[in-house]
Amino acid sequence: MSAKLNVLTVGNAIVDIFARCDDAFLDHQGIGKSMMNLVDADRSATLYAALDAPQEISGGSAANTAVGIVALGGSAGFTGRVHDDTLGHSFITDIRAAGVHFGARPQVDGAPTASSIILVTPDASRSMNTYLGACIEFQPDDISEQDVAAADIIYLEGYLFDAPAGPDIFQRAATLAERHDTRISLSLSDPWCAERHRDALSTFCRDHVDILFANEEEATSLCQLDGNAARDALCADIAEVVITRGAEGAFVARGDDRHEVDAMPLGAVTDTTGAGDLFAAGYLFGRTNGYGVRESGVIASIAAGEVISHIGARPDQNLAALADAGLVG
Repeated sequence: MSAKLNVLTVGNAIVDIFARCDDAFLDHQGIGKSMMNLVDADRSATLYAALDAPQEISGGSAANTAVGIVALGGSAGFTGRVHDDTLGHSFITDIRAAGVHFGARPQVDGAPTASSIILVTPDASRSMNTYLGACIEFQPDDISEQDVAAADIIYLEGYLFDAPAGPDIFQRAATLAERHDTRISLSLSDPWCAERHRDALSTFCRDHVDILFANEEEATSLCQLDGNAARDALCADIAEVVITRGAEGAFVARGDDRHEVDAMPLGAVTDTTGAGDLFAAGYLFGRTNGYGVRESGVIASIAAGEVISHIGARPDQNLAALADAGLVG
């Protein structure tokens, strides 16, 4: 990898499988609504067989963010582990077609490529049923030093900390980032993830993270504080903090440069899958392309507003044009 990257995203390489359903289907299948439910290979296959007209696309939180950055006109790479199987090759082909650099080779040994069945109910809630497969076997050496050296920012998804080698993966990212003067950004990913690894993630944030992304629940879980108290605690320890609030917009801050950013949905909310991923994409694109904190927050809100207007975590419209129009407006 010799070309410069705005952002190298690191996370779970997952083939997303989208399908619509009603609440009765969730109840019948014993699926927790609006939750990320971990399943094994057999359960995933059984659930897939029960779906009506599923749609498949390369995904995973960090991969979605990389695609969003490219869609905005930036440059991004993705690091994740896939198996040498049909889903693995589909993932690689798809993410490269989106303009994202992916240099890792598929693994010939180990677990199959991961997948996530994302069920979207009429209220736009999404319930994820994830088989982690090869993601569980992600290793620190899967992160290419050459890719880190090429990037302005390395972006880590909190979900990755759940992997057996998660803490070592984060430490390698921190070591390489320091060596090559690359900034570190982290998404907390999930309130339960923040709770499970509270002490370790809090230490990592204080010691290494330059830009932190969290929603209100994740911030509360990590800090064990509510609302503004959690916000202020994070701002005291981390240079740049982004807290999303769903329909209430977001808070973005770098030191005393603090702003509230309105939510900007493009019409009715259809599917919230990828909203946080695309918000991170917009913000990171802005911060690596000369935009200030407030402007980057606006770009982020526009990107998130576009992706929740349709099924799936990939933009349907021209994000770069939408962002340009939004900044002018």
